[in-house]
Amino acid sequence: MANDLPPDQASVVDLLRRSAITKVRIYDANPDFLRSLANTGIRVMVMLPNENLAQAARDPSYAPWWVRSNVKAYYLATLIDGVAVGNEVFDSRPDLNSDLVRAMVNVQSALAQQGLDDTIKVSTPIALDALEVSWPPSKGRFRDEIAQPVMKPMLDFLQRTGSYLSVNLFPCLTYTRQLDMNRDFVLGNSNAPGQRDDATGLVYHSLLDAQLDATYFAMEKLGFPNLRVRHTEHGCASGGGLKPGHGGRRLGDGDGGAVPSVANAQAYINNLMDRVASGRTGTPHRPDADMDVYIFALFNENQKGDGPDDIEAHYGLFYPNMEKVYDFQFPGAAAAASWCVANAAVGDARLQAALDYACGHGADCGAIQPGVACFEPNTKLAHASYAFNSYYQRSGRASGACDFTGAAYVVNQAPSGTCDATSSWCVATAGVGEALLQAALDWACGHGADCGAIQPGGACFDPNTKAAHASHAVNSYYQRKGRAAGTCDFAGAASVVYQAPKIGNCVLPSTA
Repeated sequence: MANDLPPDQASVVDLLRRSAITKVRIYDANPDFLRSLANTGIRVMVMLPNENLAQAARDPSYAPWWVRSNVKAYYLATLIDGVAVGNEVFDSRPDLNSDLVRAMVNVQSALAQQGLDDTIKVSTPIALDALEVSWPPSKGRFRDEIAQPVMKPMLDFLQRTGSYLSVNLFPCLTYTRQLDMNRDFVLGNSNAPGQRDDATGLVYHSLLDAQLDATYFAMEKLGFPNLRVRHTEHGCASGGGLKPGHGGRRLGDGDGGAVPSVANAQAYINNLMDRVASGRTGTPHRPDADMDVYIFALFNENQKGDGPDDIEAHYGLFYPNMEKVYDFQFPGAAAAASWCVANAAVGDARLQAALDYACGHGADCGAIQPGVACFEPNTKLAHASYAFNSYYQRSGRASGACDFTGAAYVVNQAPSGTCDATSSWCVATAGVGEALLQAALDWACGHGADCGAIQPGGACFDPNTKAAHASHAVNSYYQRKGRAAGTCDFAGAASVVYQAPKIGNCVLPSTA
């Protein structure tokens, strides 16, 4: 909703690729944009707009026509991986509540007729205010008017079709409306005070975790304890304020600074990106939960809301001239190489304590054991540097991952005199058969792996074998997860190797 956006689709696609953005969501099925994404490896979730929802629910011929025209016509050159049926229907078009699930079923059936239902999932984004209660999280439940008539059959549909509940989450917006919240708790800062749910004893250090767990508890109350959640909108405005009568404020929140502000948006979005990159995606109630996040939005929109001072105009990561509103980096974006090294000045006792912590929290310390490649030089400093750097790299070089209470620091040139046995790769196990390889390939490509190079015409399309393509996909996922333990398994379809594998003319990378 803007009149100053970039004039051509190609420049936007180039921006996505330069920013390492591997998935996007659009609010229609714009044919020009879908064509511009062809053969890029960028996955896209399209939307059947609210104004077409009733027809999709009531006219048996409409959903098949819509899928043929807006999905099948572009797939597989354009990697469409989801269809949103409407957006925040409960708020924007409550008159369509009774049509919503029927429309979702009809779109899914139309995808099945085209043989696309396994790879393209159907969902509908809901706002957090679909919950009647969200604090404490254990009390989370859906609003009475939608819980049984809409949410229960919807969740049943999502579970049966292997899909996910789509939720639009805006903790920063909650902050503008509830003036007594702690800033660090909202922004997800590491020093946020804990807030306890007395019913469960779980302690929350971020509003995002509390909102997610309220959603999980609400689903459990309707009988769905294992359904996944995808964040189909997740943003923090960098300016503006709420419209009169909507509560909140722009300045003077009691903790200093402005709400919304560039500083708060930058802190929130970077904390979120660091969290996803490091694999710390679980919540107190669902510690093993994954986290798929769409950041809202790509650009500031100057025609949204009630003028330039409206918060709605300030959610973009980029200005329309494609300059960043604030500094950020998507997981997988090219970044200057960096290493984490031990600080000799703190002494052996503190180095040992930090070394023990790193080895006990995900660092690969096998190489510094007696008789192994990096045992020599056998000094506390050398062993600590190895362990700290392993932890730092496996955490995706996230901010704060190289501190260890002052026992380490980041350098931007490869440190001399230290052993580097940290490179490793994830490769597919051909012997498991093509069915398991395909399942691993699909999962990796759908969960953050960069699979553009194995599309027809891509640099690693040849050799065109299931094992070669799966190796590329699982290794991309493994590297993007910082080579964390457990990220190269895929139900036995892959394993870690420590020599660079070459598949045809394509060398698998050892970084994200």
